[in-house]
Amino acid sequence: MIWTGKRVTVAGLGVSGVSAARALARLGAAVTVVDGGDGERQRETAALLEKDEIAVRLGDGDTLPEGTELVVTSPGWKPRSPLFLAAAEAGVDVVGDVEIAWRLRGPDAAPWLAVTGTNGKTTTVQMLAAILKAAGLRTAAVGNIGTPIIDVVLSDEPYDVLAVELSSYQLHWAPSVRAHSAAILNLAPDHLDWHGSMQAYAADKGRIYEGNKVACVYNTADPATEELVRGADVEEGCRAIGFTLGTPGPSQLGVVEGILVDRAFVEDRHRNAQELAEVADVSPPAAHRHPAEEGAPRPQPVAPHNIANALAAAALARAFGVEPAAVRDGLRAFRPDAHRIAHVADVAGVTYIDDSKATNTHATQASLASYEHIVWIAGGLAKGATFDDLVAGAASRLRGAVLIGADRALIREALARHAPEVPVVDLDRTDTGAMAAAVSEAARLARPGDTVLLAPACASMDMFVNYGRRGDAFAEAVRGLGSERADRGGQEQ
Repeated sequence: MIWTGKRVTVAGLGVSGVSAARALARLGAAVTVVDGGDGERQRETAALLEKDEIAVRLGDGDTLPEGTELVVTSPGWKPRSPLFLAAAEAGVDVVGDVEIAWRLRGPDAAPWLAVTGTNGKTTTVQMLAAILKAAGLRTAAVGNIGTPIIDVVLSDEPYDVLAVELSSYQLHWAPSVRAHSAAILNLAPDHLDWHGSMQAYAADKGRIYEGNKVACVYNTADPATEELVRGADVEEGCRAIGFTLGTPGPSQLGVVEGILVDRAFVEDRHRNAQELAEVADVSPPAAHRHPAEEGAPRPQPVAPHNIANALAAAALARAFGVEPAAVRDGLRAFRPDAHRIAHVADVAGVTYIDDSKATNTHATQASLASYEHIVWIAGGLAKGATFDDLVAGAASRLRGAVLIGADRALIREALARHAPEVPVVDLDRTDTGAMAAAVSEAARLARPGDTVLLAPACASMDMFVNYGRRGDAFAEAVRGLGSERADRGGQEQ
């Protein structure tokens, strides 16, 4: 595509929007950025862009600038936004930053190994990048994670392969992307307020398989992912590769007696299997043990969903030709980000776990299943979700629940229906200080040996900038709780 003089409107002043605006301006496009906000952060960003001769219009994200020939959107903007409706009426295409990155690739561009799913995307992509690095390949984890994908595609230093996390939002706006191989980890209702229906959400996820060259990786425990493989238009010779927590069949990866094995990328896969790694090589673990209760520390059990993530990452790496030893070494080297089943502290015999990244019911279900006795801190923005199945499945594990956030009533009502005996504290506040109160109430409900688990099942933006800030607030409150108890103990002495 010839960009010189092309009039491009970029929707949003977020990280991806700024990256797209600067990249297209360097290529000679006439770029205008629009954003509905007009706060201090937006004004500071606008001033920096204007120094690069990029026009910025704040306080109006609905009006299409005159003469626009292409709109580049940030992922969060909904398809029915007035700006996009105006673009459709004017016959102007709307694409995302991932689509722009794909169009900007050079003739020798690194192939993409792509991952999507309702949950586990970031962990899987980071595991995949660790495996690729262990194989001696120059790679990066990009897309819905880390460095903007446009910046990586335009980097002066060439990459061998990219590990690409793609959200349903990004896939919706990326019609041309064709991955070397791709995986859908799982599908569960999420972002239905954005997509409009589960069917539309699944269809956008399924775009990741379009045009795959070598492998479409699916979850055998989630038939919807396999169905999306069946409906995909792929290159001739591309294979469907399943992953399972059980014994794998031909063209699958799975687990046999604590060993991750490959029966897909081996000779005579009907008879042979290749050992890749041990389950113990996978992190993070499912739970924190109390050494005082169990004696010397022992290896911690690995959460099943993290084993599934490791198998999906291994399948994509093997599809790219990575040797088994690199799979093992990469999984051993991998360390998860913060706020993903992160042990914060033990206070008075109670374990405090930060899983603020559990922003939907599917992720929270996996988190709740990892612990035996739980005081659950939950709530926030529900994004159109319902909570009956989640609560019904976890009711026997709940010691108590503390609810915060704008949509906490939905969880409270589900608890009343399916776990009426569980004590519930409903904090009628949405300020950021509510987290300290929630931790204090959870500590009051918990008994020694219990786990206080922040797994909100909701988005954070009603109270916090993002889930990371929410997790930080939880951790700070827990540390404060420990300090208070230490001070009381010292006074008593």
